[in-house]
Amino acid sequence: MKKKFSLYGLFNSRRDDLPDLEEEDTSPTLKRFFKLLGRKFWKLISLNIMMWPMLIPILLAIYLYIGISKTPSGNSVIFPQLYGAHLIEQTTDSAFLLDLFGAQFLIPAYHNTATYVGIGACILFLFVTFGWQNIGTTYILRGLVRGDPVFLFSDYAYAVKRNWKQGLFLGILDFLILFLLGFDFMFFWGNPSSFWNDFMLFAIAGLAILYFFMRFYIYLLQITFHLSIRKILKNALIFTTLGVRRNLMALLGIVLLTAIAIAFIALFAAFSANLIGIPLIFPIMYYQAFTAFMCAYAAYPIIDRYMIAPFQNTEDEQDENENEEAEASSSNAE
Repeated sequence: MKKKFSLYGLFNSRRDDLPDLEEEDTSPTLKRFFKLLGRKFWKLISLNIMMWPMLIPILLAIYLYIGISKTPSGNSVIFPQLYGAHLIEQTTDSAFLLDLFGAQFLIPAYHNTATYVGIGACILFLFVTFGWQNIGTTYILRGLVRGDPVFLFSDYAYAVKRNWKQGLFLGILDFLILFLLGFDFMFFWGNPSSFWNDFMLFAIAGLAILYFFMRFYIYLLQITFHLSIRKILKNALIFTTLGVRRNLMALLGIVLLTAIAIAFIALFAAFSANLIGIPLIFPIMYYQAFTAFMCAYAAYPIIDRYMIAPFQNTEDEQDENENEEAEASSSNAE
């Protein structure tokens, strides 16, 4: 709260005896999280708008894919044989089997080249800019977590300019890992159940969860230290294990925020199907930035504790030793 100007304080001869304002507790607790969230609410909303280039290509590609012309196709692999047999001789058994295995579903008709060019352009844009966008937003989020003055556009541009080369390769690697994990999970999920298939499904799910938590630290490490990509991934894995409790708290916050969004969708859908668009659009205004802020708030104190604070303590000790040596030499000279 802004302190009001007072002539009494100006002309009071004992104003130096007045107590100072109590220093704010900056320990990374849950209480401070909500304080920062309240203070930086509108900056997070503005940051969320700046994160739209990461979301819009995905939504546009999904929209283009849904709009592709569809054609019916047999759902069962034995449907063509049954249909051929039924054409040769129509019997009660062939008609029954055709009805049983003849369910069809719609698949995309691959004849609209412009649609696939548009989808490819969306993927290519996200593929190239993925690292830069994560670096810019992470730099701003780190400033918000530390309580530093933050200037959205200039800080975003500074972070990208400073880390553009490594950010490009790190973003490409991050994008490929996310794609492969998602593709492999869907592949084994769609396969018939077996020991090997179920083992691979759970293994991929475990790796995906591990990498989900590693991403809390990857870009924070990249913008804070001069490390190779291999060391960034290695340290991110180490910090994931060191910060398990904070990671789980961030996950809980993300789950709660997602549950609230789903609850709003269900609530509006219960009243009117025409209002369903409101809760679907509303999370676009806050969801990305708020969840990213939870991740940064959980991860940065772990990095500070194990990599930044020890280095600062060492520097402080060196300064104290130098001061003591300087005082000792000056006293000897006297």
